[in-house]
Amino acid sequence: MRHSHLYIVTIVLLCAISALASGSPNRQHADNVPDISDRILGGIDSSKVDSTVALEPADLHRRTLVSDMDSDSVAEVFNPDEVPQSTRKSRIVRQKVDLDNVVNFASKDSMILIGRNSAYMYGDAELTYGDMKLTAAEVSMDMATNNVHAVGRPDSLGELTGTPIFTDKSGEYESQTMNYNFKSQRGFITDVITEQGEGYLTGGQTKKMESGEYYLRNGRYSTCSDHEHPHFYFQLTKAKVTPKSNIVTGPAYMVLAGLPLPLAVPFGYFPFSEKYSSGIIFPTFGDDYNRGFYLSNGGYYFAINDNIDLALTGELYTKGSWGLSAQSSYVKRYKYSGSFNISYLNTIYGEKGSPDYSKQTNFQILWNHSQDTKANPNMNLSASVNFTTSGYTRNDLNSYYSNSFTENTKSSTVNMTYRIPNSKWSFSTTANIAQRTQDSTLAVSFPNLTVTMSQVYPFKRKRAVGKERWYEKIKLSYSGLFQNSLTANQDEFFQKSLIKDWRNGMKHSIPISATFNMFKYINVTPSLRIDDRMYTSKVKRQWDPNASAEVMDTTYGFYNVWDFQASVSLDTKLYGFYQPMKFLGDKVKMIRHVLTPSISLSGAPDFASPFFGYYDQYQYQNSAGETVTKKYSMFPNALFGVPGQGRSGILSVSLANNLEMKVKSNDSIGEKKISLIENLSISQSYNFAADSMNWSNINTSLLLRLVKNFNLNLSATWDVYTYQLNSAGNPVRVNIPRWKAGKGIGRLSSTGTSFSYTFNNNTFKKKDKKDRNKNSGDSDNERDENDYDDEGDNFSGRNTARRRDEEDRQMEVGDGGYMKWEVPWSLTFNYSINYGYGEFNKKKMEYDPRITQNLSLSGNIQPTKNWNLGFSASYNFDTHKLAYMNCNISRDLHCFTMTASFVPVGPYKSYNFHISVKSSLLQDLKYDKRSSQSNGVDWY
Repeated sequence: MRHSHLYIVTIVLLCAISALASGSPNRQHADNVPDISDRILGGIDSSKVDSTVALEPADLHRRTLVSDMDSDSVAEVFNPDEVPQSTRKSRIVRQKVDLDNVVNFASKDSMILIGRNSAYMYGDAELTYGDMKLTAAEVSMDMATNNVHAVGRPDSLGELTGTPIFTDKSGEYESQTMNYNFKSQRGFITDVITEQGEGYLTGGQTKKMESGEYYLRNGRYSTCSDHEHPHFYFQLTKAKVTPKSNIVTGPAYMVLAGLPLPLAVPFGYFPFSEKYSSGIIFPTFGDDYNRGFYLSNGGYYFAINDNIDLALTGELYTKGSWGLSAQSSYVKRYKYSGSFNISYLNTIYGEKGSPDYSKQTNFQILWNHSQDTKANPNMNLSASVNFTTSGYTRNDLNSYYSNSFTENTKSSTVNMTYRIPNSKWSFSTTANIAQRTQDSTLAVSFPNLTVTMSQVYPFKRKRAVGKERWYEKIKLSYSGLFQNSLTANQDEFFQKSLIKDWRNGMKHSIPISATFNMFKYINVTPSLRIDDRMYTSKVKRQWDPNASAEVMDTTYGFYNVWDFQASVSLDTKLYGFYQPMKFLGDKVKMIRHVLTPSISLSGAPDFASPFFGYYDQYQYQNSAGETVTKKYSMFPNALFGVPGQGRSGILSVSLANNLEMKVKSNDSIGEKKISLIENLSISQSYNFAADSMNWSNINTSLLLRLVKNFNLNLSATWDVYTYQLNSAGNPVRVNIPRWKAGKGIGRLSSTGTSFSYTFNNNTFKKKDKKDRNKNSGDSDNERDENDYDDEGDNFSGRNTARRRDEEDRQMEVGDGGYMKWEVPWSLTFNYSINYGYGEFNKKKMEYDPRITQNLSLSGNIQPTKNWNLGFSASYNFDTHKLAYMNCNISRDLHCFTMTASFVPVGPYKSYNFHISVKSSLLQDLKYDKRSSQSNGVDWY
């Protein structure tokens, strides 16, 4: 009996030891762990538990620890059927846990709870506490000490997966191992990986403080996105990280391609902020051949408010040159937006006292303003100002390799328009400035005021009864214009007199017309136009016999110069149709020809008669002793001119042609129109009232739509009279038509056209665009559905969508399964040609023709994804040489960018080499080598 009792005790002890051994949280024997629900119920003493454990389905084990839960609900969690009602409350002892929030934890693979304070989670474990979230392959939690330990696990290939990812309000942090305390909110992290600002902070040992700051040792900071093997980084001995604010480091040195460089700093400061704030703009450095070393684009940025900012920057050179700049952008939603830039340059070349010493001052004003139509439908203010002194672009470093360097003309316009509500009246004021940098000429027109009244029918009845009467078709409008302008050299502009040198005047125009229908198909339009010009000065001329010269006397006052012209025109349309014969095919269904003839008769009196007082005359004796009468206009520099001399009774005839063809097509409509000749017109007039030169020149125009987005527009003038030499041997036009002299009807005197076109990869492709769009849309949809996971694009190592998209861009596969090789390129050319009269040929008694041409080219090609080559050039047909050429080569070096620009021909031969970090945070980490456009680089 004793032996049997002894056997029983021994068996009980062995079972107890076995049970304790099997409850140890060894992950290596996790497969031998009994059913988790039995172990939880068997391993928890309900008399001491302070938290509740809720069970969920076996595929995702989830637990919740809640402080101070009701004792009834705690008992019901365990076995509510076996626990009597009378004993439930007596067996539960309430204890407070020193936590502020609910702790939610879950695992995908398995979970082991030991006692009431320890939990072990395996397989995509996730723990949430307040705004803190922790995910890892393995997580162990001790609620007695409020500590959490998280690590990753190696996969079948030995690579570490499921590394801890810690997320809180300051950001996201990936690491190799992580320890965190819920109560103190402190943690210890090894090999951290986090994105701060534009860069990545990696490696080292890191301590997280309860204030949210991080203290790091032996870390590195880089703006290279390949944070595991960055192309460059700063090795930090120690650093303090304030999330979303800055990084302050101790001694640090730079490592490039794994090679430490002798570039060290005793301390470092990397600011970054997501907030809109003011701050210092660090300058860039470099050297210029003529002006020495420099610091440029440094200053201070003022974040004034949410609607406007201001950046004050400057540049300074070691040889005395300097510059200042103020830039600002402003915007008011649904109101207006714009920007301005004011720059001033003081440029010094050479040494003071040397022959090549020079000092120049230049400035630039840029202003763009646009108003939202919702702000005020009746008033609009717009501005496009580009005003620079003639030498600014030649001395500005940023203009050397830009298009502005070759611009010869610049224009600026500021306009404000106001429309009176529910009225036909509108007012507009404009300021215009045109610059010609070649000779420093300014043409300023300010202020310009325009008043217009849109078309009205003054005799139309308000309550019309019956048919429309003839006088109700009479319509009129009004436009008034005031201008004040001056054209002068840039250096003399402010020395001009406002009264004597500025040209000003007003003009009023009232056109009156009506359109009637005659014989059902002919439109008859009588019209009357009245123009009134108002000037403030006129010039009287007379001959001084003592000086044998003309003397001018300018008087200032108010003078009216008005004229009028009456006309009547008739026009109609004639249609002609032609259907090709069947044996020619059935592709062409019909050809239509539209002929639009127009005849007009206009007349005006001789406004050069003394009755109007616009012209005067004086007599003088020439060198031969003959009395010569000279007639002149008393308003020679008038802005709006003066009425012409002589009576006019002009009959004008014009013909316009349009030719279209209708052909079959494969679309749903079944047919389409093709324009053969969009417009071909010819016009000429005859003046019955003139005593000579009755015929006008013949004017022709042609418009052809050759291909899509490309039209050929030609206009030409044909001279119908001949030329002879006067007594002085100069060619003059005489009243002998060319057909009377046996030289044909007319001779081409001027014509010209201009066009531009861009060729690229798609220009010569014949593939259907719809199929390409469809295939592109299908691939985009597939990528949207399959490539993006639930977590989205983040820095946790799970951003498979971003990596997969990068891989797709690196290697695109064609239909045959081979890698698709494409070289994007484009070539744009602008060409213009003009024909006109040149030198007079006295043998032929004709003007020799002169042709002027202009050609400019620009293009780029991308042989690989990271290389880009571009150029722009202009050709001079007179010298048969390139007038200017600018070439650019750029290489994307992942986190670096490299560019080389050079001007190989012309008077501004120069080069510039630049390599720098892409990130604006480290924009001063760069190398520049440049020559000046004036140092005479010899290429060959």
